[in-house]
Amino acid sequence: MIALIQRVQRAHVEVQGAVIGQIAAGLLALVAVQPEDGEQQARRLLDRILGYRVFADSAGRMNLSLSETGGGLLLISQFTLAADTRKGMRASFTAAAPPAPAEHLFRLLLEQARARHAPVASGRFGADMQVHLVNDGPVTFWLEAH
Repeated sequence: MIALIQRVQRAHVEVQGAVIGQIAAGLLALVAVQPEDGEQQARRLLDRILGYRVFADSAGRMNLSLSETGGGLLLISQFTLAADTRKGMRASFTAAAPPAPAEHLFRLLLEQARARHAPVASGRFGADMQVHLVNDGPVTFWLEAH
């Protein structure tokens, strides 16, 4: 599984003009599922998202995690992160999981996140979403769980 995490001052996601998820300061995580991923990868990715040190400590160093700061987490499914862009002028999505297993693992990730952290918000799997964010820093990291 892949997550592109962004430290944000605030973020929200809309579907058909209605806000369906929003957070104040915290992390926005764009998540992609790959064909070989399973529950172990979902658990590992969540560990990394919640534990990755992206927030400043009292000395101004990125030494604090989302779990330590208590910030919000906004999870958005985004299969395009798994695209193969090495050749040509059009992405190949053969490295993205099919919709049914991808949705199952995204929902599992969301359920586990809500059980371990608050606040947690999300987009809607498979929907046409508009994601609004104020990136803080900007700070953006690519995380993988194999």
